[in-house]
Amino acid sequence: MKILVIDIGGTNVKVKVNNDQERRKIPSGSLLTPEKMVSEVLEFTKDWEYDFISIGFPGIIKKGVIMTEPKNLGHGWSGFDFESAFGKPVKIMNDASMQALGSYQEGVLLFLGLGTGLGTAIVVDGCVIPMELAHQPYKKGTFEDYVGLRGLERMGQIKWQNHVRNIVSRFTAAFLPDDVVIGGGNSKMLTDLPPLCRFGNNNLAFQGGFRMWEYIPEHHG
Repeated sequence: MKILVIDIGGTNVKVKVNNDQERRKIPSGSLLTPEKMVSEVLEFTKDWEYDFISIGFPGIIKKGVIMTEPKNLGHGWSGFDFESAFGKPVKIMNDASMQALGSYQEGVLLFLGLGTGLGTAIVVDGCVIPMELAHQPYKKGTFEDYVGLRGLERMGQIKWQNHVRNIVSRFTAAFLPDDVVIGGGNSKMLTDLPPLCRFGNNNLAFQGGFRMWEYIPEHHG
């Protein structure tokens, strides 16, 4: 089974095929529409062979359909028919969920993605449970206000890191995970990891995309 994984970010769209070490990047940004993304991915991967496609998307997914428009991309993503556009079977998952799936080893995994915002997901026995915890109330705002990029820029690294530790402690007490992975581009700003945590790896998002076709039920987002 040859699978193309598309990891859509606010800066780049990253693509990779399983059994191929090469990863390619396509510039993203506020003007990127789904039609443009499809066109550019087809152009950039025309020398690759693949039969199935996995997409990691920065937004809410329900039953394989995008429900919300992304903040950092162009318009038209909600409800877009990727299978018709690509002409191949497509599965789509929240980008944090896809990296969580790729990071999974055993038991219950809690994944936190520290980037522009806060990505959250749980994996239980290989099945992803997507969550939207970022906008839940915390202190004088939301979790994302404190541990997302805005919080880091506003408070500085030391205070930001203290909030990361506090939020990890809260989530760990609530979900009782066996494993906690902290990923996302800003995870590198942590000078030390909270207890029982390990760093994620953005490349594991591709592993999650490959795994989507192995054993993940259709109804998971």
